[in-house]
Amino acid sequence: MSTIKVEDVAYVRFNAPDLDKMEEFLTEFGLVRAGRTADALYMRGTGPEPYAHVTHQGEPKFVAVGFRASSVADLEKLAKAENATVDNLDGPGGGKMVAVKDPDGHRLEIVAERAPAPEIAVRREFPTNDAFFYPRQNNPKRVGQGPSHVKRLGHLVLGVSNFARAQEWWQSRLGVIASDQWPEENPRGAFMRCDRGAMPVDHHTVGLVEGRPRFGHAAFEVVDLDDLMRGKEYLAAKSRKHEWGVGRHYLGSQIFDYWADPWGHTVEHWTDGDLMDAAWGTRKVSPEIVRAVQWGMEAPFRG
Repeated sequence: MSTIKVEDVAYVRFNAPDLDKMEEFLTEFGLVRAGRTADALYMRGTGPEPYAHVTHQGEPKFVAVGFRASSVADLEKLAKAENATVDNLDGPGGGKMVAVKDPDGHRLEIVAERAPAPEIAVRREFPTNDAFFYPRQNNPKRVGQGPSHVKRLGHLVLGVSNFARAQEWWQSRLGVIASDQWPEENPRGAFMRCDRGAMPVDHHTVGLVEGRPRFGHAAFEVVDLDDLMRGKEYLAAKSRKHEWGVGRHYLGSQIFDYWADPWGHTVEHWTDGDLMDAAWGTRKVSPEIVRAVQWGMEAPFRG
C-alpha cells in the first residue's frame, strides 16, 4: 500500500536569469501567462490548471515538479510519513503543498485545493475525414498560423542513479504504477502512470531512467496533429532549437515534437497518447523499444 495516490502531474518549476526571454519562448510554444511577479513567471495551458510552468529569477536549472493529490488530508498523511510540513502554495490558484525529495534529491511538490482557472476556448479543427468516415462536408479545414494550443502538462522524465531504489520510493509514497519497464530482467527504467482505479489515465505521468540524476524533459499536450504541426512551423519560423520529431512513439503511442527552451531544457508537444486503467498492469519490454518510433524521425540522442 502506498502512502497516497497522486492523481496527475500539475506543473514544472525552473530557474532562469531572464523572465522576459522565457515568457517569449513559452508564448511561442503555446502557453499563456497566468501571472507574473518581480521574480516569478507563471504560465498556463487552456485547461483548468492555474499554471503548468513556473520560472523563478536565478541561475538556470530545473527546480521541482508538482503533482496533484486528491485532498489536503493526503498532504497531511504524506507530510507525516516524510517528516515534512504542509505549506501554502505560491502563484495563481493558491492551494496547499507539501514538498518532499526522492532518493536522488529531485524536489516533488504535492499539491491540493488549487482554485481552477477559467478554461480558454480553443477552436477545434474537427471533424476529420479519413478513408472510412467523412463527417466534414461543405466545411473546408483551415488550420491557420501561430503557436500550438497547449492544454496541460502531461508527463516528465527524470534521470535517477538507482532505478530499483527510485521505483520503490515513487510507488510506495505516491502510488504510481509501471506501465512499461525495461529490460525484462533487472529493470533500469520505466514509464509510470497514476493509479486511479478504473479511470483511464495517461500511459505515463513520469518516466524514471537509470543514469545521471537529472531533468530529462517535460511534455505538454496540444489539441491534435494539425495543432502540433502548426506549432512546429511557428517555432521554426522563430528560429527556436528543434531537437526531435515529428514522429509517433512506440511506448505510449504519442505523436511527438521536441524543442529546447533558451537554456537548453527540453520541452515536448504531444498528442494522441494511450490511456490505461489500473487493471492494464505492467509490461516488460526490451531497451531498444524505449526510444523506438512507429513512424517519423528516429531519436538523434540518448539519455
